[in-house]
Amino acid sequence: MQEKPESLLKNLTICDTIFLVIILKKLLPFIKNYRLETVLAPLFKMIEALLELFVPLVVKRIIDVGILNHDVSYILKMCLLLTLLAFTGLAFSITAQYFSARAAVGFSTELRYSLFRHIGTLSYTEIDTLGTSKLITRMTSDVNQVQNGINLTLRLLLRSPFVVFGAMIMAFTVDVPSAVTFTGTIPVLTAVVFAIMLGTVPLYKTVQKNLDGILSKTRSSLTGVRVLRAFTTEKRDIEDFGRKNSLLLASQKKAGRISALLNPLTYVIINVATIILIYTGALRVEAGAISQGSVVALYNYMAQILVELIKLASLIITITKAIASGGRIAEILDVNPSVSYPEKGPEPDFSKPAVEFRNVSFTYKNAGEESLSDISFTVNKGEKAGITGSTGSGKSTLINLIPRFYDATKGEVLLFGHPVRDYDRKTLNSLVSVVPQKAVLFSGTIRENLLWGNPDATEEDLLSAIKTAQAEDIIKSKEKGLDEVLTEGGKNLSGGQRQRLTIARALVKKAPVLILDDSASALDLGTDMRLRKALSELSDSPSVFIVSQRISSVASCDKILVTEDGALAGMGTHEELLASNDVYREIYNSQNGGAEK
Repeated sequence: MQEKPESLLKNLTICDTIFLVIILKKLLPFIKNYRLETVLAPLFKMIEALLELFVPLVVKRIIDVGILNHDVSYILKMCLLLTLLAFTGLAFSITAQYFSARAAVGFSTELRYSLFRHIGTLSYTEIDTLGTSKLITRMTSDVNQVQNGINLTLRLLLRSPFVVFGAMIMAFTVDVPSAVTFTGTIPVLTAVVFAIMLGTVPLYKTVQKNLDGILSKTRSSLTGVRVLRAFTTEKRDIEDFGRKNSLLLASQKKAGRISALLNPLTYVIINVATIILIYTGALRVEAGAISQGSVVALYNYMAQILVELIKLASLIITITKAIASGGRIAEILDVNPSVSYPEKGPEPDFSKPAVEFRNVSFTYKNAGEESLSDISFTVNKGEKAGITGSTGSGKSTLINLIPRFYDATKGEVLLFGHPVRDYDRKTLNSLVSVVPQKAVLFSGTIRENLLWGNPDATEEDLLSAIKTAQAEDIIKSKEKGLDEVLTEGGKNLSGGQRQRLTIARALVKKAPVLILDDSASALDLGTDMRLRKALSELSDSPSVFIVSQRISSVASCDKILVTEDGALAGMGTHEELLASNDVYREIYNSQNGGAEK
């Protein structure tokens, strides 16, 4: 999918047409609610253009009749007609711009919403492959480029060619021999415009790609600014940014150089044609074949062509950017989520084990080897299961298969008697509540963040979850309590406070399976112990998965899974593993000064 647009852009002939058709097929449905505006905008512009074509004829009459005969009243009458044409054209132009802006903004709104919704359906695999920065660029810069392209296209795409060819036709009504100049000028101009357009489409795609790199670098630098300063690597980071910025500048210059040829070339061609026109017109006036007003009219038609081609040049540049951006958006919309859900799934059988892994293996996309290999275990309803192991041993990967953040490559993951693949999205979501490694809160009040778990939760539900998560002191320390406003990402809270509130948010959901993925790493041992005790006393007795490198955090669990290099190295209680499992014993000893207890 992603290679297809890339390869299409390498050929600037038939392949460009195919590429454009792909983009139009993908993006045009978003403008279907604005069909009326897309018709009215160019229609009003065409009427305005038609009125504009009559202006040189009126000027011709002023010269040939009014000035020649010294008829002041006729001149005033014609000037009044020019004023009427000007104000009528202005009214049509404003109306056209209103409809084109309405269509373009409406189109971009629906496209941005659909793109955001589509990204929300992608699994972790697609998000990992595409990258956050790339998706942000598509949602912002690329959509804006397409919006501008739609706006100018509706206003100028038909108007400018109409005026150009209309001026040529009107010139023939004035004087055929002089108008022959137009027939040689317009094909040359058309060839120049399209040659530059075809040359700049892939270059602007490169510009947008380099913009992705700048955004990615900026995002990573701002996110890790504290780390950069701690290691005093600001200079190296600035140099790296400078290299990426230079790439962007070079690609912009390359595209700009070709785009910049458009106006000078069109000016040269038009001015040469104007010189020829005036010269031949003067000879014909001298010969008595045409009037002076006719030469002025012909010159005005040539001037109209020049003005419209300047507009068309701007339009072509904008359209090439929009086509490149539209292709990048279409790439994202063409990405199908690797995880799909049935319309209606089975009802969970709560008499069956809460979670069961049957010979499960998993390989990340584009990874060379398996991250999990032949994992099998069972966790019953109400049991607490601990998962521990060294860094990179597959702990988080394992629990990410339960809520289907990823799908197992081999084997089967069952939840309350049914494969997780069989559940519809709503049912699966109601069965599993996850607290990820990184504590993520959103701007808004504490209450609003907690209600993400369950929008219908009562005040009692919220306070109960807060108490279990050992977060009561946070609420009491805030002047507005649950209505205290959090900044973006909860940056006005400490790491431990954010972790406890994310645990509370998961508890509000009251799902029968609760997953804590190393979500107490910022808590002190005392708070961690009280949290585990509170979880064991929950009235709804959920099955709890506690992922942690701390042996103290998993020691009290009913069942402990030990992972090593993506395999299950051991399973049992704390005492059983200490007695029989070398990996577990080694981790335990490293955390307890080598003393076995």
